[in-house]
Amino acid sequence: MKELESLDAAFVIDTFLLLLIGIGPKIALVPFLETTRQMPEAIKRRVLRKMLTTAATVAVLLLILGGVLTRLLHFSPGALGIASGIILLIIAVTMILGSHDENSDRRPAEEDQDPMRVAVFPLAVPYLLNPAGIVVLVTSSAEASSVSVIAVFVGVLIVVLAFDVVVFRWAVKVSSHLDPGRMLVTEKIFGFLLAALAVQLMLNGLSDVGVIHLTSH
Repeated sequence: MKELESLDAAFVIDTFLLLLIGIGPKIALVPFLETTRQMPEAIKRRVLRKMLTTAATVAVLLLILGGVLTRLLHFSPGALGIASGIILLIIAVTMILGSHDENSDRRPAEEDQDPMRVAVFPLAVPYLLNPAGIVVLVTSSAEASSVSVIAVFVGVLIVVLAFDVVVFRWAVKVSSHLDPGRMLVTEKIFGFLLAALAVQLMLNGLSDVGVIHLTSH
């Protein structure tokens, strides 16, 4: 009963915000719109369903098996935070500096790929379910003190995934009216924000393993 009382509104809100960062639409939205821009509506919807179901399935598995994986593979949450921060920083730098030239040699190769394969990688992972989300899910699984805590995470995860469904379905409907230039600017801004988040993940990881000491504000 005491554990249930400790699951207050602040804990639920913090969990929601963390999962919204880790498996929310902000990173995947622009790449999804760019990747599916030339696709027929039916294919867009298939890609969307595949992306959402893949990210949701992996997220649930990480939440259930994360604790087992940390013990089986002998890595700490701090090490996971450092590794995830490095990967997220690479994604952020790619978003900021990546070329979006319509005449580049990279775009035709992307368009020739199987849409369902693109829906799984990179759209589902690591864009929709990004490294920050992986850290949150695995750490939560490893450190959960009771079934009630896991139940809260599952409930909040369902809410976040429902939000993703709403946002991406809306994006599919209005994608033909979106200005590519504004989308590009949005991607660059998100890239800078993600770079800051990546650095924070690495700092938290270094603090967890005792390499540095972070002062609380």
